[in-house]
Amino acid sequence: MAIAKAERLMNLALCLLGTRRPLSKRELRGSIEAYLEAGNDDSFNRMFERDKDDLRELGLVIETVENIEGETGYLARRDSNRLPPVSLDAEEAAALGLAAKVWQQARLAGAASGALQKLRAGGMPEAGDPYEGQHSAIEPRIPVHEAAFEPLMLACRDRRPVVFDYRKSNAARPEPRQVEPWALECWRGHWYLAGYDRDRGAERVFRLSRITGKVRSRAGKYTAEVPDVVTVRETVAAWAGEGAQRSALIRLRAGAGYPLRAKATAVREGADGWDELEIPYGHGLDAWLVEFGPDVVVVEPADLRADVVDRLRAVAQG
Repeated sequence: MAIAKAERLMNLALCLLGTRRPLSKRELRGSIEAYLEAGNDDSFNRMFERDKDDLRELGLVIETVENIEGETGYLARRDSNRLPPVSLDAEEAAALGLAAKVWQQARLAGAASGALQKLRAGGMPEAGDPYEGQHSAIEPRIPVHEAAFEPLMLACRDRRPVVFDYRKSNAARPEPRQVEPWALECWRGHWYLAGYDRDRGAERVFRLSRITGKVRSRAGKYTAEVPDVVTVRETVAAWAGEGAQRSALIRLRAGAGYPLRAKATAVREGADGWDELEIPYGHGLDAWLVEFGPDVVVVEPADLRADVVDRLRAVAQG
């Protein structure tokens, strides 16, 4: 089936590229064997529309023209589909190859590989990696394991609102969120989405690993203006307490909470099986501390202790 479709797409592309005038659906159906075997007109129309969309997705510029008789025709002009001269040196070509490797673990790997093939066909030098041998043990990778990544990436590109179920760190169950997605960014091994939360009427950042179920697209335009610069990392870092001006004093069970210990500015070991830590106190620290459950007790400040207690009660009540 895959070979038959590829052959059909190739034949359609050759017909559209080889004609000097727009070809109607009727003419295309009579020129391509697979269309002749389509059966009825409805089956042919559905097949043709899918094939036309697939070719456009692959980068073929297909024009729709109406002739003097009012019949719609299609053609792909060679000048519109000709790759411009590629003037890359060996190091620039190597940089593109290195960038393509980044997406090896994602579904973007096929698109990245296809883009390189097109560039090489247009004359890009197929140079080796200039850093090979120096950093051969280090290869760039951006892990993408979350199913939500691809639909959110497409929604950011196409500026489409989405709906998904999201479980906050202190919540027992996920809640539906209506979001106008702006940008995706990877920070310390986790993917985050920045966007406008319609229900809360404000900017929010969502960790993709906490999105449950499918991401569903919604029709309509954005209701909030997309900022020129979306600072996903800075927002997440602030929530994690990085760059904070205040400190919090917590008690941490011995042998637990290694991420907290890594952030601590001071650690005092206790004789009762609990250690005292001073950690940066920024927005979102309460949500992070809740994740460690009974292994953490907040000593001060009082407002942080109250926030953690409220979140734990919410989890307990379900």
